[in-house]
Amino acid sequence: MAEDSRDRADPSPAAVSSNSTTALEPGLHELLATRGLVLEPSADGAFWLSGYTFHYREAIKRVGGQWSRERRAWRLASRAMLEALAPLLAAEGAAGLAEAPAPAVTPPAPEQPVRHYHGHRERLRQRFLDVGPEALADYELLELLLFFSVYRRDTKPLAKEMLARFGSLGGVLAADPARYAECFGLAPLPADSDPERARQREDDLRFTQVLLKAIHVLLLRVLKEEIRDRPVIGSWNALLDYLRTALAHEATEQFRILFLDKKNILIRDEVQSRGTVDHTPLYPREVVKRALELGACAIIMVHNHPSGDPTPSRQDVEMTRAVVHALAAVGVTVHDHVIVGKHRCLSFRAQGLL
Repeated sequence: MAEDSRDRADPSPAAVSSNSTTALEPGLHELLATRGLVLEPSADGAFWLSGYTFHYREAIKRVGGQWSRERRAWRLASRAMLEALAPLLAAEGAAGLAEAPAPAVTPPAPEQPVRHYHGHRERLRQRFLDVGPEALADYELLELLLFFSVYRRDTKPLAKEMLARFGSLGGVLAADPARYAECFGLAPLPADSDPERARQREDDLRFTQVLLKAIHVLLLRVLKEEIRDRPVIGSWNALLDYLRTALAHEATEQFRILFLDKKNILIRDEVQSRGTVDHTPLYPREVVKRALELGACAIIMVHNHPSGDPTPSRQDVEMTRAVVHALAAVGVTVHDHVIVGKHRCLSFRAQGLL
């Protein structure tokens, strides 16, 4: 199995800091370095052992080592512990690029499946490069992304679970990152479980949250570039693409306004309010105030329907007319009110409602 870059420390530094006051045998320096381990002395006479410790955790615990979540290292309280660990490390052998295979006479138990997914990852990457992304299903594209954040588990069932729970690739990217935990199956570990394993699970989730939300923000910014510095009215399809990406998968209603200058160039895109699954507050006076603050000559109103159906309600129509009337008094035009649903957008102007 490929080593996890988050668990592996660079074995090139000396195994013991040069300012250590405890002389250690040169052979121990070499032993630790070949195992990818880094030893640092502590002022109280103890030692901190870090680096690729996952492979040797049982041996470290056997001599009394204690894991520190703050330091992300093992604490050996005395030189005697370190000397007792040395022969155990020598017996373990250096950590290789794969886990030691089970004896030929003992097939893998169902609870410990063969880590087939490492070869699968390389095959999927190569298919993406050779055949092209069009040949990959949605769950396979999501798998490719998860390769960069999840290191020690099969990402195929995880990708399928995320798509099933959130409905689509867009739904996955737009979801509250805290909800990704629902797909990771992070049941509490037993009290005596390996602390590094718990940290690995937490890191997988945290890195996935950062990765997918960063991609979502990046996608929004790319789409926003298509409507920036050009007349919004003349870039209508690009505008709808941006609005769908931003709002189609929101779990609650959100009201936002696109403020335009006299050439219909976008001045600002602002979220004015957030509401519940079927309602969001809208105050015409606040809309007028903000339009005047920004020097806007026109606006486009936008809100979403989490139900997926963009059909306007009677309240939607009445409130839109109230905003149009309030803005007309200060010379600001309402070009449109767009309602974003799951699969389509509805324009008030196109429907003759404005």
